[in-house]
Amino acid sequence: MTETSTAVVVGGGIAGPVTAMALQRAGIEATVYEAYDSTADGVGAMLSIAPNGQAALDVLAAGHVLDGIARPMTAMAIRSWTGKNLADLRMPSGLPPQRVVARSDLYRALYDEATARGIRVEHGRRLVGLADSGSAVTATFADGTTATGDILVGADGIRSTTRGLIDPAAPTPRYGGLLNFGAYVTDAGPSTHGAMHMVFGRRAFCGYQAYDDGTGGWFVNLPHEYLSLAEQRAVPAERWLAELRETFRGDRTRAPDLLARTDPADLLLVGPVEDLPRVPTWHRGRVVLVGDAAHATSPSSGQGASLAVESAVQLGRCLRDLPPGPAFTAYETLRRERVERIIAMGARTNSDKAAGPVARVLRDLLMPVAMRAFAKPEKMAWQYGYRIDWDAPALAA
Repeated sequence: MTETSTAVVVGGGIAGPVTAMALQRAGIEATVYEAYDSTADGVGAMLSIAPNGQAALDVLAAGHVLDGIARPMTAMAIRSWTGKNLADLRMPSGLPPQRVVARSDLYRALYDEATARGIRVEHGRRLVGLADSGSAVTATFADGTTATGDILVGADGIRSTTRGLIDPAAPTPRYGGLLNFGAYVTDAGPSTHGAMHMVFGRRAFCGYQAYDDGTGGWFVNLPHEYLSLAEQRAVPAERWLAELRETFRGDRTRAPDLLARTDPADLLLVGPVEDLPRVPTWHRGRVVLVGDAAHATSPSSGQGASLAVESAVQLGRCLRDLPPGPAFTAYETLRRERVERIIAMGARTNSDKAAGPVARVLRDLLMPVAMRAFAKPEKMAWQYGYRIDWDAPALAA
């Protein structure tokens, strides 16, 4: 039986509502406090939910939120700018395909699911301070209001305020050398038959998938000096789209055609590709971090949302069986090695995407050999086949 009755969850994006649902299943009443006054409908491009993320949602009986909003990605077709086949990656045997979903759709589905379960979400509550009494923790928000719970969970993303409050020396995001763009296209051309094509272009990286109904989507990682999301969005979409079209001009893949089919009004400016290689402090006292606040991996890993759901479930399970201090230590012990390994993999992929002219030639020569040796489905089972046994008792580390 849990010793924790109430929780303040800071952050209402992807991790926040899922964490609140996991805590609710553990018998803890959680309220989500979101900094922005409104919901985040329409924010973000596409992301994938891997089989391990789907399994974690199923633990919370929430896997159905993907129905009707997510498309299957049955393979990743890795290609060079010439169209040369570098590798075709599929899930290990027995696992479902990845699911591709618009971040805005996933956010809305999780938000609606949480509120349907009676979880309260309060908007306009930007965290500015914490006070931990040893038996409870009180959050102070910018509007002068406060909220008190037995614990506080920082689910406030890669630029987490909570992380800085529990550790003033906490690291800040690391730039991966790439700017992120995307778009959904109503006329994407012939279907890719469930495959997401991942193209190492001559000057930038592009991923795209076209569906049987003629629609599709693409994303581009463009090597570029650092720009914040606000700075990226200060440049007109027409100028960015012209630059992207020039970047892929001459590549012998479908990237130039998809960019030509994209209306500037549909271009999504998603900001810099960033990660957090290692966050030394995941918890202090009655405060703990979850999701990108603790372990932000770059989008190149394809695991950000899935890892957030996993961590939410493990945190709930640990708090169900242990007092806050031991629960937080057990949770970190269960999660740190796994998430940091995936973060490192994503960082290596970023380096390949941002390779210079000489490195690009070597990459395209060596990648087929490396893929044949290391990218076999069975070698990825540790990542995609990860499962959480909710019914198993959580043990103190």
